[in-house]
Amino acid sequence: MPLKQLEQTWRWFGDQDPVSLSDIRQAGATGIVSALHNIPIGEVWPVASIRAHQAKIEAAGLTWSVVESVPVHDEIKRKTGDWERYTENYRQTLSNLGACRIPVVTYNFMPVLDWTRTDLRYPVADGSLALRYDATALAAFDLFLLERPKAVQDYDSSQLQRARAYFAQMGAPAKEALIKTLIAGLPGTDEGYDLNTMREKVALYQKLTPEAYRQNLLDFLAAIVPAAEAADVRLAIHPDDPPFSILGLPRIVSTATDMEAILNGVDHPNNGLCFCTGSFGARADNDLPAMVTQFGSRIHFFHLRNVQREPDGSFYEDDHLSGSTNMYTVMKKIVKLQQTRDHSIPMRPDHGHQMLDDLTKTVNPGYSAIGRLRGLAELRGLEYGLLQQLKD
Repeated sequence: MPLKQLEQTWRWFGDQDPVSLSDIRQAGATGIVSALHNIPIGEVWPVASIRAHQAKIEAAGLTWSVVESVPVHDEIKRKTGDWERYTENYRQTLSNLGACRIPVVTYNFMPVLDWTRTDLRYPVADGSLALRYDATALAAFDLFLLERPKAVQDYDSSQLQRARAYFAQMGAPAKEALIKTLIAGLPGTDEGYDLNTMREKVALYQKLTPEAYRQNLLDFLAAIVPAAEAADVRLAIHPDDPPFSILGLPRIVSTATDMEAILNGVDHPNNGLCFCTGSFGARADNDLPAMVTQFGSRIHFFHLRNVQREPDGSFYEDDHLSGSTNMYTVMKKIVKLQQTRDHSIPMRPDHGHQMLDDLTKTVNPGYSAIGRLRGLAELRGLEYGLLQQLKD
């Protein structure tokens, strides 16, 4: 039997994306990862709107393979207010996506913020620009700009000392830039806050324990997985990014133990995982090849990227085949996993350096064309080599 390849996909943010569908096709991807960002969080995605977006993708010779994301409303996450109506709306959206034969829906359950970085233009050695999470900058923001009550209790003396020194040397422009980077919203979410609104939202989660928050997720999954099964839609939760607590917020999708609780808590094949090598790889205690093996039957989508970890918990986005994760060992497991499936598992090159001509362009942070083109080419070549090994 012929060996099976992963489906090469690419994230597209719609008509406003600087990277066009034509660009994506030339990059060699065949599948599109996209969403209806114009629909308010919590509202139903109408079939007509889904089909219109899908038609644009198909007219370019591509397939809408993954929805990323159908955002989960904050009231569902906290199980307060109108959470039951928003849950029913989510069920209906899954039914509508299934009617349009879109097979995978990725989502996350991160409170307040989607993925978090402190620098969107961090220069690396070759002159390209990367995304970076600086633990000291985050602590300075938490302690002295957000001014979260009791934040001081979450840092040891050395962290506090570094944060104070970092904040003391910041001028007004640097403070404004850090605030904007952290709270103005990033691709994949329409939410952006001012500082006071963020204080209010963060405060809502301070008394919510990880255990209680996990139960809210499990209750949500118990309600929507039957709709996903009926619609033939595979749900794929994205891990926390970064995969550890920030701003006193609960984190429940950061480790293998977390994933065991989620997948066993609602034990159904449609309740699955978006395996992000960058998010899981930001923790040294996550064994990524072992996790691919452990959760393989429930992995419905791959985000492939690499980060370079630093001793204090900081990290930056490295080249796809560099960084702290050995991508060869991870991809070897992924390629073998693909041979057990009757369909191609979608993967996409996640994030990418801003480089070459893109350095002078306005781009979505992490989602410029050329950096992801390089990443996809490297990953495609790595997969090709591994497939050849399986043939020998």
